[in-house]
Amino acid sequence: MTDAFEQLSAIKDIKQMMERSSRFISLSGWSGISAGVCALAGAWFANNIMSRSRYAEDNSSSNLDYRNGHDRFDTVQEFIGNKLIVIAALTFLTAFVSAFIFTYLRSRKNNTPIWGTSARRLLINVSIPMIAGGVFLLKLILDGSYGVVAPGCLIFYGLALLNGSKYTLGEIRYLGYCEIILGIVSCWFIGWGLYFWAIGFGILHIVYGAFMLNKYERKEG
Repeated sequence: MTDAFEQLSAIKDIKQMMERSSRFISLSGWSGISAGVCALAGAWFANNIMSRSRYAEDNSSSNLDYRNGHDRFDTVQEFIGNKLIVIAALTFLTAFVSAFIFTYLRSRKNNTPIWGTSARRLLINVSIPMIAGGVFLLKLILDGSYGVVAPGCLIFYGLALLNGSKYTLGEIRYLGYCEIILGIVSCWFIGWGLYFWAIGFGILHIVYGAFMLNKYERKEG
């Protein structure tokens, strides 16, 4: 009985070693939660700006046509310089930094390297859909098709998660599926992109982070 138990324990240790060498397992549930909170905060600030513009005199100062979902930017420079884009950039930066900090802390706690072959593979596989999506969305912006930028962000982000899931914790693929489905659905609700962003980048990240926190990190103590 003791020999069988020792063999099972040895097999479990070998499995964990193989996972550590082939998968980036230092992703923290707190990273998802913090990224989601940042996304919701950014959506709240953006919604305040949009609400003030929406009810301005004759709606002349509004940057968005809420009835048909098309944006009223005359040039790309005006679009990039808009307050909403500044908020989006700051939200992304804050979410990225907070996610990195929590991942780094978990990596130190588990005595696993934060950078290595598995992390490099994860970064490459996530970056390919993200870069391709960024170029595609930039072309949409140049052509003035602002209304489908929000669905595109969700879809390409979901594809990036799905592509990178085989190099990290497998549960992340389900987050990718949800992002893709949400992005496809939002294609039929042009003009409501901010709300879909809040759901996709905010609520879904918080739910995913809480699930991962409960499943993996509470066991670690």
